[in-house]
Amino acid sequence: MESFEKNLEKYAELVIKVGVNIQPGQVLFVESPIEVAPFTRKVVQKAYEAGAKYVQVSWDDEAVTRTRFEYAPDESFGFYPEWTAKMMEQLAEGGGALLNIKVPNPDLYDGIDSHKVTTATRAASVARQKFQGYVRNKSFSWCLVKAPTKAWASKVFADLPEEEQVPAMWDTLFQINRVDTEDPVAAWQDHIAKLKSMRERLNNKKYKRLHYKAPGTDLSVELPEGHVWYGGASFNDQGVSFVANMPTEEVFTMPHRHGVNGTVTSTKPLNLNGRLVDRFSFRFENGKVVDYTAEVGLEYLKDLLDTDEGARYLGEVALVPHHSPISDLNRIFYNTGVDENASCHFAVGSAYPFTLENGTKMSRDELLQRGANVSLTHVDFMIGSSELSIDGELEDGTMEPVFRNGNWAL
Repeated sequence: MESFEKNLEKYAELVIKVGVNIQPGQVLFVESPIEVAPFTRKVVQKAYEAGAKYVQVSWDDEAVTRTRFEYAPDESFGFYPEWTAKMMEQLAEGGGALLNIKVPNPDLYDGIDSHKVTTATRAASVARQKFQGYVRNKSFSWCLVKAPTKAWASKVFADLPEEEQVPAMWDTLFQINRVDTEDPVAAWQDHIAKLKSMRERLNNKKYKRLHYKAPGTDLSVELPEGHVWYGGASFNDQGVSFVANMPTEEVFTMPHRHGVNGTVTSTKPLNLNGRLVDRFSFRFENGKVVDYTAEVGLEYLKDLLDTDEGARYLGEVALVPHHSPISDLNRIFYNTGVDENASCHFAVGSAYPFTLENGTKMSRDELLQRGANVSLTHVDFMIGSSELSIDGELEDGTMEPVFRNGNWAL
């Protein structure tokens, strides 16, 4: 118990000092499952110790969320409070920071009409468009972290006795977030430096295309002129560093909206807003998904692709070696924020404008003209494995290995 409390303290400190990197006088908004209140309280304490002016916590209760979908009238699902959207916009515009302890239950919406969930998700996306613009332009500091809930831990550690599942999840989170090291902050600074080194190598290469080959995958992905690889820490408009996702093992950039051709097959399940999609594939022509399959959750996949026109195009390409801290655990986490850092992945939907030179200064139309995708949604899906090979095509047409057997070949 003493060791656990010490790690919990170190984790909360890491989230505040490296994740959102709270500055003196800054406001912090925390979104948290009510089930992980003890951890959240430590986070609040660490934020005030770091000089935060004010910390507000918004508690999420999945039982309350599900009750809405079981009993609310149909008109409820197209509604999203304007005041909530305005509050988030003001947080970003005022230089605040957002910490989201994000652990959606993969089975939350079992038995619920999929149309209700899709309608509610779209209503939230429409209402929060301006705020999401701040997120995608890294205008302010934001960070997604994880903490165990019973529902999530029971899904991931179903092979363990019930009383061991949540403790096993805590131990795993401490491990993959480097909390179990003597100095987690220093360990993260070293990790960020390594990711920066890799992204700089890729930026120097200026690949024209990436070619993916694996069982069920044969895909060509064009990269737009002026694309920029990112990974590790980002910097907000005030020049303050933050880490958007903890853990993180990826380097990523944007693909050209119309430059994706071929077929790609998933290698891990996708938790799509509390609905599970698994063993699925997409076929692309000139960037657009023209055909798709799924053995589990086909209707949920269709709902995603029907969000808007941009939902059928890619917005992110990310590289993660198969031999990495999360992947080496050989466990599926049913949480995109974790699983995407164990596997190469793509995202359908909106691109991050900062992954294009001067992209944050471009209008929507200018981004589209340069090959960036625009959408209400952004959903990552995993395609990496020990059988994945990726070749990079240079400007002169020369091909060279980037990944072999799922790992870096550069």
